[in-house]
Amino acid sequence: MRTAEEYRNDLLKLKANIYIGGRKVKRDDPRLSGGINVISKTFELAEHPDFKELTTRSHLSGKKINRFTHINQSADDLMAKQLMTRKLCRVVGGCIQRCMGCDAINALSIATFAADMENGSDYNKRFLEYLKEFQKRDLTAACAQTDVKGDRSKRPHEQKDPDMYVRVVEKRSDGIIVRGAKNCITMSAIADEIIVIPTRAMTPNDVDYSVAFSIPADTDGVKIISRASSLRAPKDLDMPQAEIGDDEGFIVFDDVFVPWDRVFLCGENMYATLAAHLFALFHRHSYTGCKPATTDVVMGFAALIADYNGVYNKSNIRDKLVDLAAVAELVFAAGIASAINGTKTPAGTFLPNEIYANIGRRHAGLNYYHELELLAEVAGGLPAALPFAEDFLNPETRPYVEKYIKRRADVPPESVYRCLYGISNILCSSFGGVLAVAGVHGGGSPVMEDIAIWRSYDFEEKKKIAKYLTGIKE
Repeated sequence: MRTAEEYRNDLLKLKANIYIGGRKVKRDDPRLSGGINVISKTFELAEHPDFKELTTRSHLSGKKINRFTHINQSADDLMAKQLMTRKLCRVVGGCIQRCMGCDAINALSIATFAADMENGSDYNKRFLEYLKEFQKRDLTAACAQTDVKGDRSKRPHEQKDPDMYVRVVEKRSDGIIVRGAKNCITMSAIADEIIVIPTRAMTPNDVDYSVAFSIPADTDGVKIISRASSLRAPKDLDMPQAEIGDDEGFIVFDDVFVPWDRVFLCGENMYATLAAHLFALFHRHSYTGCKPATTDVVMGFAALIADYNGVYNKSNIRDKLVDLAAVAELVFAAGIASAINGTKTPAGTFLPNEIYANIGRRHAGLNYYHELELLAEVAGGLPAALPFAEDFLNPETRPYVEKYIKRRADVPPESVYRCLYGISNILCSSFGGVLAVAGVHGGGSPVMEDIAIWRSYDFEEKKKIAKYLTGIKE
């Protein structure tokens, strides 16, 4: 397994193909440091006794590996991944980011196997060889799924501009050439690899778009336009929250060559559809770990500022905190139910139960802005009007800030300021806004979960219950 330092050094070896603020930059650009710090935790804590879920044994080699490179083999694996994700997300105060690649390799392990069983192809063999290297090198990967889509009323092959979905423009003896773009791609500027999978169901007319592959993140023709963001705090405030950040990329594939050994689907529209569906399923199960952690953070700040304000035991505060606890634990419970009720696929990969995973993710997405509303109600208006940290640290103004920010007599004013500062980062910063939108749309917005639940849930069985209870005969 790699160390965090090795991960950082490997990023620096990649060619400069990142664009931020109108300039091409390398991965040592300070604006990317927040996201790199987040992913580094997945390496730093791998041997920590409190994070034993972060490592496991490869089903291929039997060697110890980072769980983010693992193919789930059982319900226990899924629950360990879920718990690992929640614990890590608490450490970084939000998205751990690395689950993208983990969920992509699990989806491809099933889709490539299914394609080979029907077509006699060798996609799964290629994938397993890639997976061996992925595990051996302890790689990180961004999953590039979301196409730019163009006219949403039209399918890929119906678009006026055919590049609105990533497509194969040429097949050669040594590989394929792809063109198009993906957007809203987490950690694309700070990952070793980019794994590309389809974004939607593909018809027989969409075979050029039915493609899945993986490439190094600095492959020729790949251009990553990054929206890097991080929390604000001067170094003198010494706040762990200020060390974290996020990277959301707009990835352009400008006639990119992909060798055949890294092509995992090419033209099989049915299995391209399966890959898209499976990634969403695995990723929504991951959300049943990360979203409870995000609620834990919101809940923690709400409880702490209520305590400092001297109103922690008031009934209106109690009701809000219980509301937050109910959201966090119901989402987490749905993930456990999804794991326990999952199934072993013919590929050997253990699949989460679709109903519970989607219900958990849906509940999280529908409640995220409600959680922020509860935090705002408990904290009051000061997070939006809090003096800047530089003014708190300024010897001339600090005495005034400390005097008038005072709450309970036994709580130091600096503790009150730090708590409000953390709440301000969540509610009032640009990074907080990014996390809020991701809380709703990451892994699929609630309407996508509605579609998945409608497709999979047995409503006919419920009709039979009503008929039985009222004596209606078939």
